[in-house]
Parts: sequence; C-alpha cells; structure tokens
Amino acid sequence: MLYSSLGKPIFFRMDPEKAHHLVIDGLHAAGRVPGMTGIMHAMYGVNETPELAVDLFGIHFPHPVGLAAGLDKNGKAADGFSSIGFGFMEVGTVTPKSQPGNEQPRLFRLPPDEALINRMGFNNDGVDAMAERLNKRKIHRIPLAVNIGKNKVTPNELAHEDYRLCIQALYGQGDFFVVNISSPNTPDLRALQHGDELRLLLDTVLEEIRQQASKSGKSAKPVLVKIAPDMTDEQLKLTVATIKDSGVSGIIATNTTVSRTGLTHSNAGEMGGLSGVPVRERSTEVIRAVYRQTEGKLPIIGSGGIFTAADAYDKIRAGASLVEVYTALIYKGPGLLRELTSGLKERLRKDGYRSITEAIGADHR
Repeated sequence: MLYSSLGKPIFFRMDPEKAHHLVIDGLHAAGRVPGMTGIMHAMYGVNETPELAVDLFGIHFPHPVGLAAGLDKNGKAADGFSSIGFGFMEVGTVTPKSQPGNEQPRLFRLPPDEALINRMGFNNDGVDAMAERLNKRKIHRIPLAVNIGKNKVTPNELAHEDYRLCIQALYGQGDFFVVNISSPNTPDLRALQHGDELRLLLDTVLEEIRQQASKSGKSAKPVLVKIAPDMTDEQLKLTVATIKDSGVSGIIATNTTVSRTGLTHSNAGEMGGLSGVPVRERSTEVIRAVYRQTEGKLPIIGSGGIFTAADAYDKIRAGASLVEVYTALIYKGPGLLRELTSGLKERLRKDGYRSITEAIGADHR
C-alpha cells in the first residue's frame, strides 16, 4: 500500500534510470545504517516455512522467489535486497573491466503493458569494484549469485577469457554463478549460445571453477547458463543439448525478448530487451521445453513476466525449481515477495502438495 500510494507515483514521474539509481543508492545507504536492515526485514521479510524451502545445487533457499540480475548491477545494495523478502538474488551482469554501457536514454517503461524495455549494455563498474563491495556484505541470510558477461570490446573468439576473469575475481563472493550469453544489448553476444563457441565458453568456465575450488579446498560452486526466449525450437534444442553435455548445474529461462508482439504503449518501438508480462508465456514455454528435453534432470530457474503467485506457480509446474522477478518489483514494490510466497502456499495446499518441490514439473506428470 505504501509503495503503490506514495513510492510508485513519485518514481514513475522520474526518468526511469534516475529512479533506478535512487532505489539502489537508497538501499545501499540503508544497508550501512545500524539497525536499518532489521527494520526492513521486519517490514517486508518473508518468514521461512518448510513447504517453500528448496535445497538445490547443495545450497539452501528459504523460498523459491529470487531477484533477477540487472537491478543491482554492481553489488551495491546486496544487504538491502537481502532484507526485503527475497529467497535469493543475483548481482550483475558484471564484466572484467568497467564500461559505461549504451547511450542514454536506455530504459523505458510501458505501464499499460506492465513491461520495461532496456538497452543498458552491461553498464557496470567492473569485477574489482564488485568484489570490494561484496566483501563488505553484512547480511548473508540468502544465497547470492554473480551474473557474469563479456566486455563490449572483447571479440566473441576471446569471450571465454572474459568469463574466466570474472570467476577469478569473484569466486569467493558468489554462492553460484550465472553465465549471461543472452542479453540482446551487447553486439553478437547471443551468438555465444550456439555450437563450438558455447562449448568452448562453458568448458573454460567450468575449468576455472574447478581450479578455484581446488584452491579453496571446497567443492566446486554451481554454474548456470541464462538463455534467450527468442530461439527457434531447433536452436533451443541444440543449445540445451550443449549446455546439458557441458556439465553445468542448470539453466535460467529466460532473458528479455526482442519481440514486440501485442504491445500498446508508444515506447514499443524502442530498441532493447523487453521484460515483464509480455514475455511471461514465452518464458514458460521455454521452461516446459527445457524440462522435457532434459527429463527434469537439469534444474531450471524460471524468469520472465512473473507478477502474481499464479505466474510463479505456472513456471514451477512447467519445470522451474526456482523463479526470479525484476519488472514486477518496479511495478508492485517490495510487498510483492509476501504476496508471491503466500500465494504459492495457497496453491500448494489447493493441489495437495506438502512442499514446493513436489510441484516442480507437475504439468509433465
């Protein structure tokens, strides 16, 4: 109520990117004030319950709803986001060297479509700055993933080395890692989703993960691959086969789309990746296809257009073990997490499931 009546009207009168930075900087500042994260957790936190807890990749998730990459690109607000009810979060996408991203304006709201278009272009401060910030984290109540990418100036034939550098710099800070090869806003990045380039990339990433694990004396941390929703059925089949054969831990389905089908707002003509309700059905279709192809043996994190508990539950029944939100948080505010988790519990009870894990892939049975 507070967000919809006060916060959202203020933010939506501002330039979208300025509003974005105001939120991130505000959460960063709040995380440094003694006692503030406790107040935030009391206001918005979600109490852990056995029916929503998920154990996956050797990691405990208090519930299945996480924050997608792209909101906290530099790991500035990890303590703040860890205190408002998420079950896990991603930071990034981060690249080895800092880069400004694409020219502004590059973030656009489409309110009647409940969507966003962004062409940010992996704007971030680089791995060293992120490592420094994550080293100062005080709140460790939820798992944190680091989403990694390549610099714009790095040619695709050398992209694997950029991903290696990200892991070298940030291995100690992440609980798991996400290889981003599916943003539409870095030229030719999506070409890394296919064939020999994908095999080389994943082989390099996993080799570096093993080396870092050996140095730490602990088991290797999980690696997931984030894929686009815009592949043809045949491209998706080949990409998933390569990912499955590589030995990574899972897939995130999906990133933003370049499709503009069904949009009504005047910003529909802007270039970039579309997120929110318009990508909801396609991302669920991709989850369903990946689950079928991998026979439910390769865990999936579902992302794309989740605004309600029904949306999240659809993705879980389609095969997702966890889900992520981004755009809905912009439109609905931090009360979203309690809404989604309470709604998921209702749906589990209605279907006769004792835990969320029993509902994963239920549509295939």
